[in-house]
Amino acid sequence: MRRTALLLPALSVALVALSPAPAQEPRGALAGAIASPLRSPANVARDRYRHPAETLAFFGVKPTDTVVEIWPGSGWYSEILAPMLREKGRYIAAGPLPRTAEMVTKLQARDATAFGKVQVVAFPAAAGTAGVPDGVADKVLTFRNVHNWRFGGTDQAQAAFNAMFRMLKPGGLLGVVEHRLPEARDAAAEEKSGYMKESSVIAFATKAGFKLAGKSNVNANPKDTADWPQGVWTLPPTYRLGDTDRAKYAAIGESDRMTLRFVKPK
Repeated sequence: MRRTALLLPALSVALVALSPAPAQEPRGALAGAIASPLRSPANVARDRYRHPAETLAFFGVKPTDTVVEIWPGSGWYSEILAPMLREKGRYIAAGPLPRTAEMVTKLQARDATAFGKVQVVAFPAAAGTAGVPDGVADKVLTFRNVHNWRFGGTDQAQAAFNAMFRMLKPGGLLGVVEHRLPEARDAAAEEKSGYMKESSVIAFATKAGFKLAGKSNVNANPKDTADWPQGVWTLPPTYRLGDTDRAKYAAIGESDRMTLRFVKPK
């Protein structure tokens, strides 16, 4: 896989040049969700690193979509997506249980109207556990999670991409944001640094059946050299080194990130 993956960047550049951005509905719903007072101030403060308006526009998210977010974590994007999709669309939070359910419960306690329709399912879904049905999603999104599937001694990344492929409708879109490891680095760093090579992510998606449909540098950070003593967690918001060189890492900001758009062929 590594030898094949090295050929992918040149191909992907050609695809990006030929592939237009998805058709957009008026951006009022997205802009309103991002500007909503329902969002926590701490999350809003990170918009300058995560660029939610540009990222979700690049992924073509519309208020009428069924959107599955894989491993939503503490709900950073849930605060935006759930209210945006509440009236005309559908938001499904798919992640480890009970953590994902607890996150959604906290959002619902904050505002039952905005977050009351969120659906929670397990991902990955064990036997006998409800997961995302095949072919229901217009968009599947995952933010900074591929490296997590590379940990723990058993590589679950390919299984995750295969599952995301199944849950999408034909023509549906997968959006991936991930910490970026320079292509020249040893691929072994993917298993411990929190960074992934762009070619590796593309290879997982391609093997699952996806076609690369676009790249964006909206979440790029050229200050991040991806060689920190505690991996990506050296940088904000984690600051794993505590006060050691904190000002230095704060000046760098959050990680350099790839932003990739894939399509499930019709």
